[in-house]
Amino acid sequence: MKTRKLIYLLIVIVMTISTVISGCKSKPEGKNKIKNQNETEFSTQPKEEEEQKQVKKQNEMQDEIQDETLNGIPEEISSLISISGNQESSAVVINTQGGPMYDFDTTTVKEETEEIKNRDFFIVNVHQKQTKNPELFQDKEISFEKAIEYDKESIQMLAKVIKYYKEQGKKVYVLGMSFGALMAQELISEYGVDIADKYLIIVGRLDMPEVIWKSFSKGGTGYFVDGVKAVANENGIMDDPESDAIPSNSEKNVNKLAAGLGKNRYTEKLDKYDLKNITYISAMEDEAVGKLSEEEINFLKSKNAKIILSEGGHSEVISNEIVNGFKTAFGLE
Repeated sequence: MKTRKLIYLLIVIVMTISTVISGCKSKPEGKNKIKNQNETEFSTQPKEEEEQKQVKKQNEMQDEIQDETLNGIPEEISSLISISGNQESSAVVINTQGGPMYDFDTTTVKEETEEIKNRDFFIVNVHQKQTKNPELFQDKEISFEKAIEYDKESIQMLAKVIKYYKEQGKKVYVLGMSFGALMAQELISEYGVDIADKYLIIVGRLDMPEVIWKSFSKGGTGYFVDGVKAVANENGIMDDPESDAIPSNSEKNVNKLAAGLGKNRYTEKLDKYDLKNITYISAMEDEAVGKLSEEEINFLKSKNAKIILSEGGHSEVISNEIVNGFKTAFGLE
């Protein structure tokens, strides 16, 4: 009797173990099925992988700030910048970021130029007013006049950082893409072309069409068809210029910052300078700022600037041409 009970107990244990093992085997199949469905229908990365990327990016940004920015640099400068690369290098690329946007972009230029073999340079990203003090722009709508004032403060930050590195005996190269292109142009008009050694300006405009900058000055948007025809949308939002959705105050505010520089006529403001140390890259199908006009191209030629006209749209040309730009403008390849 005891033997039968023992045998029965063993059978129950074996069946229980088999059920657990079978259940465990079925779980990966279900997980794979969900993963395949995500890849097919949504074309998105698994959540865990995306979270890991975010953590990695945050760690890299924090490491750059803690390990490099505070390395013997005065607080009045270190508070304005983020650095990547060897600060002992002879040349520094000063990046004034595009947008305008509220996030301080400390990684794009580093990632886009990783294939450059000559690493005798380091990259310094410089804050703009809206990245340094985003709280000023989040809730209340600012006036266009206030936006112009804030743009001036951004230019002052940029000039202060450039002067610091010039005093350190570095070769100073300025990079400006999109809104950063306008920043670079305004820098030259305010402080002279000799404030830096060389410039690379990508997907900018010298004379933004009035219909576009006026729309932005009211908090609206605008875009270009085939890089030529300017279309304004005073009620649009930044991510979708054709939308009739009402933009938030924070969206209106960055649009006004863009107009604060876009209103300027740089063919007039830069007319007194020899621009031989400038390389200007324009996107032929630029939907965001439009391609350079014939008048703008002729102006740059008359001032001895190097001009590269590249096929493609706004973001596409930035990615495709930045390495070539470093080679042509700065001799870094």
